Amino acid sequence: MAGLIGHEDAENAFLDAWGSGRLHHAWLLAGPQGMGKAAFAARAARFLMTHGRGGNGRPESLDDPGDTAAGRLVEAGNHPEIVRLERAPKDKSKDLARNITIDQVRGMIRRLHLSLSLGDWRVIIVDAVDDLETDGANALLKTLEEPPAQTLFLLVSHSPGRLLPTIRSRCRTLRFQPIEHDVMTAWLHEIRSMLDMADLRAIVSASGGVPGKALALVDSDVAAMEKKLATIAATGDPGNRLREALAREVGGTANRARLELAIDIVPGLLTRIARDRPIAEIAPVLAQWDRVQRTARDAVRGSYDGAMVGFEIGNCLAELAPRSRQGAR
Repeated sequence: MAGLIGHEDAENAFLDAWGSGRLHHAWLLAGPQGMGKAAFAARAARFLMTHGRGGNGRPESLDDPGDTAAGRLVEAGNHPEIVRLERAPKDKSKDLARNITIDQVRGMIRRLHLSLSLGDWRVIIVDAVDDLETDGANALLKTLEEPPAQTLFLLVSHSPGRLLPTIRSRCRTLRFQPIEHDVMTAWLHEIRSMLDMADLRAIVSASGGVPGKALALVDSDVAAMEKKLATIAATGDPGNRLREALAREVGGTANRARLELAIDIVPGLLTRIARDRPIAEIAPVLAQWDRVQRTARDAVRGSYDGAMVGFEIGNCLAELAPRSRQGAR
């Protein structure tokens, strides 16, 4: 049950509200990407389709089967009262549009004027609300201010601080926090028991407590990435061979997870380097970490170039090589 880790508090809060008959009309599911917020939204929607209005106590879990006929409709993706707003594919390509458009929001609002055709609830899942166009966000806000009866909004947000304050104020917030290191380690070991312990520890460290990210890294050769970065820092990478290989490995949209892995490995690597250096030599190590952070931040703000970011990370690490080895470059 990989998707369940870290959901316990959010699940209990939602079930308590439903069981009391006082289910708020809009819920903001807030936390880092990869925490399972969309999976939680899908489970909550299924629960409402299969359990009705509420107000008479609560089951132990959102996974309680309830009405099995309604459950089969949900699982087949055919339940008429679950509406999803997400970025649509561009034309016939696999790439997604940059935003959820105002036209998509208007289409959802038109659905709200129709009577319920099945069950007691209509559920609107917006994944992610961060992706709404400005006009779309304003249109959604108006709907949240005057919500139709028996309609529930589940708004997934990776960056809730960037939302309109008025949208946040209309919602009850469920926070999905990064998972503690020991809990993540035990969970990942349970579901991926074939992992070497060294790789498992590296994945957990690089994941930052985000389960989805940990699962994405399972198929990455974490140990090889760590070795490459450590070798650049130790040798200065004469001739740029390792830096060029790193740039190829993390360049392009398809390799973004590997770029994030490289960025996430750097803090632990620099910590180990600093630990082995005299106090007087720690400042340059910290300076290179600041440089890595600036590079990653500037790349996200501007035109994304993973290969450039990867090569610059290599440059930062190469600066930490002993001077005698840097001179050989």
